[in-house]
Parts: sequence; C-alpha cells; structure tokens
Amino acid sequence: MLEALLDLARSVGWGAADILRTYYHSQQDLNVQHKGGAPVTAADIAANRYILQRLEEELGTQEFGYLSEETHQPGTPYYPQPYVWIIDPLDGTRDFIQRTGEYAVHIALVSAGRPILAVVAWPEAEKLYFATQGGGAFVEQQATISPLKVSDRDRPEDLRIVASRSHRNERLNQLLDQLPQESRKFVGSVGCKVAAIAEQQAEVYLSLSGTSAPKDWDLAAPELILTEAGGKFTHFDLTPLQYNQGDVNQWGGFLASNGACHQRLCMLSEEILAALDR
Repeated sequence: MLEALLDLARSVGWGAADILRTYYHSQQDLNVQHKGGAPVTAADIAANRYILQRLEEELGTQEFGYLSEETHQPGTPYYPQPYVWIIDPLDGTRDFIQRTGEYAVHIALVSAGRPILAVVAWPEAEKLYFATQGGGAFVEQQATISPLKVSDRDRPEDLRIVASRSHRNERLNQLLDQLPQESRKFVGSVGCKVAAIAEQQAEVYLSLSGTSAPKDWDLAAPELILTEAGGKFTHFDLTPLQYNQGDVNQWGGFLASNGACHQRLCMLSEEILAALDR
C-alpha cells in the first residue's frame, strides 16, 4: 500500500510544484492576505485546492484525514482516521513573495503520530525529495532518482549550520552565536533547509518556538526525509516529535542534524538556553 501511496504523493507533489512555479514566474497579482500573522497568497490557495482534491478523490475520507495549513481551524481536535495527510502547499511563503526561490511543497502521511511517507518538492530547483519509513530517502530530478545520504562530518566545529532566513528571534540568535560551529547558511523553507542537510551541504538546523511555534505541516515531511537519509530530528531533550495531537504547534526547541553530534549539540543547546534564562 505504501508504495502506491508514494506514487500518488509524488505525482501530486510535482503537480503542486507546477502550480506554484506558474504563479512565481507570472506577473499576476498574488493577492497577499494574512492569516494568524502569516502571509497567504493566491498560490497557497490554488496549490492547496489541487492537493486536497487529488488526494481526496483517490482515497476518500474514511481511512484518511487531511490536516492542511490552509484549511485547518484552530481548536480542531486530532483527526481520528488511522492515516492522516499533513500538508503545507507552500512552505516559505515569505520567500515566495520575496522571490528568493527557497519555497517548497510539503506532503506527509502520518500514522499513530509519526510520519511514514513524505514528499518535499522544491519547485525552483526542479527537485522532489521523497521517503518512506524504513525505505530510505531519494531525490528525483529530470527523471533521475538518486539516494540521499547525510554527510559523515563528525567534529562539532566542522559542522555547518543552516538557519532560518526570516524566522529568527533574539533568543535563537543568541543560541546560534554561542554554538561552536562557525559556518552559517540562511535558507527559507524548512524543506529547503533539510534538503541542504540531506544533500551534504549542511549538517545542523535548529529552531526555537517563541511567541509562535513551527506547526505540524512545517516539520512532518522534512523530518522523514532527513531521518531516512541517515540524520536525526528531535526535540532538544531527544524525544521524538509527535504529529496530529490536536495542537498543531510544535513548542520548545528541536534540532535536525546529520546525527554525528546530535546528542551533544542538543545538550549544549539546552545548557546555553538555561544560562540565557538565568
């Protein structure tokens, strides 16, 4: 079943990427609105409509739930179906508006709170990353599919950090400043950040919740891509992230890495934050 669902998700991911690229490269009005303090464009809405229509027509709603950024209502309880699609039709909307090219489509399938299938499409790179639980991670580009494997760098000072371009608060900046890694790369979408780690262009990504927090749809698909490429993706206390729990906010801090110094960096991050809070 999982392979058939992956084929469907890959097809949907490419289709959504085409829709976003059409908006990105056209002169039509993006009709930018704001929802919960975050921008939403006509491209978000169009891609979301396409993804939900394709999945629901193929799979129905009895076994499958659909948790999407653009249709989720605050206060909605968890979805009771055995399988839940978690969808961000346009991750990195600010980057989309600013034309940095660093935006992505996230589609994940979750069971019992954990991702079992993931697709991340990066339209401007013309790449689609995909993974299934226990099946490895791959990147598809120009009809070529290649396996993904994180780098084997294992000295803390040699690790390269990829950080958010637009979602950095002062506390995160202070944490980054006190970590031993000197190399910094600032990227938009979480999917694009994780792609950088999976393709050995970086090794570490950190995030902290502040007045807001990353949501299920920001993290579920990128997490599985990274872990199936050999990396790790946890809260600072090393507990796994849980999805479809009712509250879509992922509070606290989490770290994604190539795995080599994961526990050490999590502990160091907690120590630095504790000192900042004194």
